[in-house]
Amino acid sequence: MKNKVIIIIAIILVAFTSCRNKFQSDASGMFEAEEVIVSAQQNGQLIDFNINEGDSINANSIVGHIDVTGDKLKAQQVEASINALNEKTNNPQEQVSLYKKQEAVQQSQLSQLMNEKTRIENLYKADAATKKQMDDINASVEQMQKQINVTQQQIQLSLSNINTQNRGILSEKNPLEKSVDQIQYLISKGNILCPITGTVLTKYAYKGEMTAYGKALFKIANLDTMTLRAYISADQLGEIKLGQVVKVLIDNGKNDYKTYEGHISWIASKAEFTPKTIQTKDERANLVYAVKVRVKNDGYLKIGMYGEMRIK
Repeated sequence: MKNKVIIIIAIILVAFTSCRNKFQSDASGMFEAEEVIVSAQQNGQLIDFNINEGDSINANSIVGHIDVTGDKLKAQQVEASINALNEKTNNPQEQVSLYKKQEAVQQSQLSQLMNEKTRIENLYKADAATKKQMDDINASVEQMQKQINVTQQQIQLSLSNINTQNRGILSEKNPLEKSVDQIQYLISKGNILCPITGTVLTKYAYKGEMTAYGKALFKIANLDTMTLRAYISADQLGEIKLGQVVKVLIDNGKNDYKTYEGHISWIASKAEFTPKTIQTKDERANLVYAVKVRVKNDGYLKIGMYGEMRIK
């Protein structure tokens, strides 16, 4: 009977030890998430900002607007200045057309003079015209050709002068267009964009409030994948590597654990002193190495929750 009692006690001790070893962890720490604080990129009133803490938001979604009426008016003013430049420019064709008409008249006169010259030359050969008549018609033809050359030069000079003036006026256009682009960029910053897909953790501002450049508006984090930041001792360092699959445990009731599969994503390159809130397997070790383990979240993992890691 005595022997049976001893055997029963031994079995209980073995079972207790086995159960204890089953949940013995190699490292422990707390869960983190990649948190992003979204700040205002413009000054003005929040005319639309209706997100709430706990909302799930997709990346690049517009979640609010800052009043940018002042910048819109500036853009309109600069655009009006650009349009006014076009009204200041001269159309060279208007002035050139006058010279073209003058040249056409001169060409017609030259044609008549050439006909008259031919007639006088024939008369002169027949001794029916004097040499003076020949000299006069030749002088008239030469004079008309000079006038045509002057008119053609005036056309080219007019084109050159007007184009030079227009270039001077339109040279102001490019800087003004760049100003419009800059103002449009500032206007676009009135849209409050969510940079990542995640859950709103904290809201710092509300619709109707005045905000300023750099002022925090809300905090968001992607909770689909959590990171357990745990600490291991130096003698455990040789047992882990990047990408290694480990088991992650969280409390599930008083005497039970919920387990997850995790992947080691980062290992500290330098040791640090053991944080007061962390217990490693070897409690005598003064220095530990931080590791990060990425764990797929099923909704139960929370930021700041305590977790444990088993390497084997």
